[in-house]
Amino acid sequence: MSRMQLAEVAPEIYQAWYAAEQAIRRGPLDSTVRELVKIRVSQMNGCLFCIDMHTTDARMAGETEQRIYYLNAWRESVKFTEAERAALAYAEAVTRLGEHGVSDEIWAEVEKNFEAGARAGLVAVTAMINLWNRIGVPLRMQPASAAES
Repeated sequence: MSRMQLAEVAPEIYQAWYAAEQAIRRGPLDSTVRELVKIRVSQMNGCLFCIDMHTTDARMAGETEQRIYYLNAWRESVKFTEAERAALAYAEAVTRLGEHGVSDEIWAEVEKNFEAGARAGLVAVTAMINLWNRIGVPLRMQPASAAES
């Protein structure tokens, strides 16, 4: 059971975050990359609600089960493109955000694989999914499918 329905308790804040999410979706970042980043970051943060939502969204957009399963070990898989690898490395570095932030090497790969607008989209989607995860995990949000089991 979720601790709070944030959209009901703080609708203005929630609507602002949702509007930002919609703007990111309309941006130039490839939808496959966007969903892979959302899934991977949600895995790292342990957000069941977001993992459920974004694996479902990815499947509906044509993503394969195998690539979703391999996402935890993307570095060892040949199933991901150079651009996807750059995006996933960036997303992981941002999510862990150690003392030195994102390395120049990781950022160089992002610059090599994405034009400026898509880079901005990658920065935005990574920040946004981390925000959603930091809502979903402490509020113990559960996907509807969790109640079905």
